Amino acid sequence: MARPDWELRTVPPDLRRAYLADGTWNDDTFTRIVADGLRRVPGNEFRVWSATRPSRHTMADCDRAAHGLAAGLAARGIGEGDVVAFQMPNSFEAGVTFYALALLGAVVVPIVHFYGPKEVDHILTQSRARALLTFDRFGQRDFAADLARATARATDLEFVAMVGDAAPGTVPFAELVREGTTVVPAAPDPDAPLVIGYTSGTTADPKGVIHTHRTLCAELRHMMYANPNPDRATLVGAPVGHAIGMQGGLLAPLIRDLPIHMIDVWNPQMVLAAMLEADLTAGSGSTYFLTSLLDHPDCTPAHHRCIAKVGMGGSAVPPAVAARVEELGIGIIRSYGSTEHPSTTGSRFTASRHQRLDTDGIAMPGCEIRLVDDDGRDVEHGAGEIWSRGPDLFMGYVDPVLTRAAVDPDGWYATGDIAVRDEHGCITITDRKKDIIIRGGENISAAEVEELLQTLPGVQEVAVVAAPDPRLGEHACAFFRLAADAPVPDLAAVQAHLGAAGLARQKFPEELRVADEFPRTASGKIRKIDLRDQLRREAGPA
Repeated sequence: MARPDWELRTVPPDLRRAYLADGTWNDDTFTRIVADGLRRVPGNEFRVWSATRPSRHTMADCDRAAHGLAAGLAARGIGEGDVVAFQMPNSFEAGVTFYALALLGAVVVPIVHFYGPKEVDHILTQSRARALLTFDRFGQRDFAADLARATARATDLEFVAMVGDAAPGTVPFAELVREGTTVVPAAPDPDAPLVIGYTSGTTADPKGVIHTHRTLCAELRHMMYANPNPDRATLVGAPVGHAIGMQGGLLAPLIRDLPIHMIDVWNPQMVLAAMLEADLTAGSGSTYFLTSLLDHPDCTPAHHRCIAKVGMGGSAVPPAVAARVEELGIGIIRSYGSTEHPSTTGSRFTASRHQRLDTDGIAMPGCEIRLVDDDGRDVEHGAGEIWSRGPDLFMGYVDPVLTRAAVDPDGWYATGDIAVRDEHGCITITDRKKDIIIRGGENISAAEVEELLQTLPGVQEVAVVAAPDPRLGEHACAFFRLAADAPVPDLAAVQAHLGAAGLARQKFPEELRVADEFPRTASGKIRKIDLRDQLRREAGPA
């Protein structure tokens, strides 16, 4: 079968020369990194913390299983450049699958485990995956029951392998692993596609983001540059179907010769117990992962010492949270990136307090940032849209129309995020273009309102989104996630709080909601598109 011929963007020759000259690009491949890393420290542990499927293995176990799975896939015709998808929770099998595909030089399509059949069918169809490796079921998801709908249009799909009770017509995962068999690792071109990561952002269907060995190896170097605890094992809760979980959970420990620890369902109580039992750090990533630990009644100063330092990113970091973390003796840095450009800005712990706590940092090594207005002109003062480029910038979307709309011929990627820059070159994200509420023709910054609402007693998280308004077009609606015993906020009291803080009345929320939990992306970010859709459905036809 012919392999997909994606329309990758062309990197300007001067940028390519610069990346190769400064070492942000080299000829490393994930295939070599995985092959070497699996065998360097065979006694290191690969442990999955779980209420239902806990497991403990060594890296030697993982190496044998990954080679066996690679051999089994090769026997079914899967090789270098073939597209293979996997949808699994954090598990030993997920690690074995990713490493096996890396050894083969295949193009990996990780799918977060909570995606439903509609999204999976879109991903399999658009990516033209030849195989899917998955579980029979996990939590409330019954992958076996959903399989027919999840593969309805995937005409390139040749077989499905399933962990657990294999559904009719699928291959048992265990049978695919040829125990005792090894494979010779592939030697892919560093410029060849490696991963297609599907975003869960603001479009109706997930967008396929193509990264090559070069771009993701550059990202791994960025991760090492700003690693908060480079010599300590981290308990990772982000799913391996997402870039953060895949790289932070499966690759960073491999490079640093550290044990691998993951949890399949984020459970603050279990995470806190695991930290003390195995001397782990945790809480980096989206703000939610850290605050869920700090807010839990089991959290003690001993846990604060285990955490030690955190790198925050993937969602907004309210100043009140940053100040609280520092008061507990935990070091903190903030960073900014996306699936398309994973590490755009960041800081080291040697940076000033202002840079670490109050901004999202400076451009990462080899990266460049511009702030532009709606006409693409550079903004010298005030807010502008972030345009970025760098060695870890993606090589295009699976849909080339989206690539041409997002990246200009000079390699600048229009992020859709709004920021300001201070005199030291530090940027601070203030909004996302689609998060701006337009009330009667006036723009309201959702982030500005959220920052003030976060200081209300009992508020654990808040999201401000646009609600339909028959007179003004839109008005602000605030969704709150509250502490267990906190009273439900009163609209008048909320507006009085904002007025006392000096916020203009037209920016006040005119509607309040309380949510037990927010819909989230795989990185933990609140899916505001779902909240806006909920409000539009409730409002009915315009």
